Amino acid sequence: MAKDYSELARDIVAHIGGKDNVIDVRHCITRLRFALKDVSKADTDYLKAREGVVTVVEAGGQYQVVIGNHVPDVYAAVLKEGVKGVGELDIDEGDNQAQGNVFERFIDLVSGIFQPFLGPLAAAGIIKGIVAIMGVNGLSAENSALYVILNAAGDGFFQFLPVLIAITSARKFKMSEFSALAIAAALIYPTLPTAVAALREANLAHVFGIPFELPTAGSYLQTVMPAILAIWVGSHVERFMKKITPDVVKLFVVPFMTIMVTVPLTFLVVGPVANLVSDLLSNFFTLVMDFSPLLYGLILGLFWQVMVMFGLHWALVPLAILQVSQLGWSDILLAAMLPNFTQTGILLAIYFKTKEQKVKTLAVPAFISSIFGVTEPAIYGITLPMKTPFYISCAISGLIGAGLSFFSIHMYSVGAIGIFQYPIYASSETGLTPMWIMIGFTLLAVAISFAVQLFFPIPTLYGESSGGQSTSTSPEVAVPELKEIQQEIISSPLSGKLVSLQDVPDQVFAPGAMGKGVAIDPTEGLVVAPVKARVSLVFPTHHAIGLVTENGAELLIHIGMDTVSLDGKGFEAFVAVGDVVEAGQKLLAFDRQFIQEAGLPIITPIIVTNSDQFEDVLVSQESSVVAGDYLLTALKS
Repeated sequence: MAKDYSELARDIVAHIGGKDNVIDVRHCITRLRFALKDVSKADTDYLKAREGVVTVVEAGGQYQVVIGNHVPDVYAAVLKEGVKGVGELDIDEGDNQAQGNVFERFIDLVSGIFQPFLGPLAAAGIIKGIVAIMGVNGLSAENSALYVILNAAGDGFFQFLPVLIAITSARKFKMSEFSALAIAAALIYPTLPTAVAALREANLAHVFGIPFELPTAGSYLQTVMPAILAIWVGSHVERFMKKITPDVVKLFVVPFMTIMVTVPLTFLVVGPVANLVSDLLSNFFTLVMDFSPLLYGLILGLFWQVMVMFGLHWALVPLAILQVSQLGWSDILLAAMLPNFTQTGILLAIYFKTKEQKVKTLAVPAFISSIFGVTEPAIYGITLPMKTPFYISCAISGLIGAGLSFFSIHMYSVGAIGIFQYPIYASSETGLTPMWIMIGFTLLAVAISFAVQLFFPIPTLYGESSGGQSTSTSPEVAVPELKEIQQEIISSPLSGKLVSLQDVPDQVFAPGAMGKGVAIDPTEGLVVAPVKARVSLVFPTHHAIGLVTENGAELLIHIGMDTVSLDGKGFEAFVAVGDVVEAGQKLLAFDRQFIQEAGLPIITPIIVTNSDQFEDVLVSQESSVVAGDYLLTALKS
């Protein structure tokens, strides 16, 4: 009987600010990916601690709630709460756009277009691999009906890729899906190549003096960029026509004009531009790989797991699809195909070596998931919190990536991961040798990771016995263990005017959702350590820092409101996560004038985020403070 995830879904929606705070939601293999109107309304700390949630990641303009292998069921339950799925957008809404910088919006765009059909894409790729193996063993369209059927099943998806892209692009650009399909269908019209060839031979292949040309391959079958750009242009045409067309004729006039304008524009302008961009991108990666395949493989393998964590891998996925459509094969993502197996080997070593029963319990499903190419449960649940195992995994993945690049193996389709990927390396030209090489490297990745991890101590995650091994990789800078005390006195990390927390212009800080504390309207742009503490968080944009004091108080210092939107401009960090700092030591610097000119409040909350572990938090009654002055006291009963 299927498990009911309605309570978990209801709780997630409530703690991301409610369904009215959600632009849309989609999911990948393990994550719910929300586009939120206001990320500050989400209670990230609560969700991270919530049973059923692995962790929360903010990246690529998305608020990602990592669930695990049962994410499709949770996604379905979330939709029942009234949240809009990626395929349920109201195409008339024009104001709910993804937030973030240009790169973040690009990542959100690419993931929104390709994620919905990655499953069938992977399935089709595996089928193509099986057909290739059949061909190596003497079967063909001339002597096997099964070969013909499976070839159609595997190849059809790739042939008509522009149609699939048109559907998801229409959802992303908020355009009528059927108008988008009409545009894509024109791109792959069967007799088009023959007609264009005849016009070219008669010197008639031009419209209003503009050449009517098809891609080098002779058609738009299997192409990526032309369909995306065509639907983007079509969405603007449709939006314009909706504004100027009377309601009484809008039903047929809007799609008529959208298709009538967009299709010629696509063939005469958009298509050639898209083909040029595609060729430039392909040539760029070819140059990089020609310069040093080993270096490319090393770097991609080394950083792939980090890229996946932040959603940055989406910048390469469409390029791999593009390369397959142009050349029939791809090697752009080759070095990224086996990092999941380094996690497999490390999890195996951790399972046998750890003394913590909870880690053993978590390691089993994470181990199984990693074999099938899903690494989020392993990364977020075990290896990343332990740190050293994650570093080992990345390092070995880099070496494996460099080794794979040396053999110049080609992938003949994309999308398959984990143990399902091997058929995509077989072809009638190269036979099964590349597939066996990939299997050999897989075993090598598991074995090396397992062996290396055995030489390193296994940190404790839950305070259970671990054979006397220390959880600290740097004993000389370790913060003393939590003490039972009556009070925790915190000095001010800033100079400025004291402001009551309830007067902070933020709906999360003001009601105390993040914890009790006080705010400072700073008079200078320097943050210093209020006490001796360990740095537990340095936000990538350096606008916020988290500290854990010697006596267990967890502090958050958040410079300004909505300053994450500045992408780190005007901020500087002097410490890193894991550093132990002394009272008065410089932590962060910020440009007050720059923040104010950006129109953002500079008021800075100082929060005891684990206030629930204290009986009360008392704050100074002074109107202003200088850095180092008494600021607040956290009382224990």
